[in-house]
Amino acid sequence: MPKALSELVQPDSVEPPKNFVGYNHHGVEDRTLVIYTQDDDTHLKDPTQRIFFLEKEIKPGTTMKYSLGRNIAGETFLPRKTAESIPFSSAKLPEILNKFSMKPGSVEAAVIQETIQECESKVLRGEDRYCATSLESMVDFAMSKLGRNVQAISTEVEKGATLQNYTVKPGVKKLNEGGNFILCHKLTYAYAVFFCHTFGQTRAYVVPLQGADGTTANAVAICHLDTSAWNPQNHPLQEVKLMPGGLPVCHYLPQGHIAWIPK
Repeated sequence: MPKALSELVQPDSVEPPKNFVGYNHHGVEDRTLVIYTQDDDTHLKDPTQRIFFLEKEIKPGTTMKYSLGRNIAGETFLPRKTAESIPFSSAKLPEILNKFSMKPGSVEAAVIQETIQECESKVLRGEDRYCATSLESMVDFAMSKLGRNVQAISTEVEKGATLQNYTVKPGVKKLNEGGNFILCHKLTYAYAVFFCHTFGQTRAYVVPLQGADGTTANAVAICHLDTSAWNPQNHPLQEVKLMPGGLPVCHYLPQGHIAWIPK
């Protein structure tokens, strides 16, 4: 189990964390496209930062400015039985707020409502998705879409990861030759909730990186093989200067996000 999941498995508690109110975007610019790092909008402030790149750049010696930082507070999982006993729907919002002693109209209540509405939003064409309210339900969703033999992977960083130049070191490992995978983004809620959805044909790599400040990371690179349905005006294709249906487009998985792939 990757650290991004194991650190969320804690004793049963339904008390919202003290730093509960915060960033609630799961890093999806357009679910028909591809994820992007949206830790604190740094990528909008520094035009030299890379978000997307070509598969051929995943080789020792390649250097690019990247952010691998976290974007979500550390709410932990509830056991499945406990999570399933707590309502999770807009229709039950008053009951949910009462459960967590939150006042209607408060900032905390607005975040709870936003997360639930995201999970209830319209499913896009060709998308399978699910909001997992427990680790067990996330695993079940992954196995229902990919088969029983699956593995969870995530980016792991030695210490705090700032926006800086990272260089690919020897030891790149290809995890698969292409196929479907599931990406799960942690949402802001009173306990751990992940927005999970499927993507099309992908290749995944574990890439050893070293930052300019000496920070080391094993980053998960996700390469999307079929971009034929992507919007040519959106950022991913603009950054790599490709048209839809061209070469695979890749990005690193930010810390705290989980990818599930067939084993």
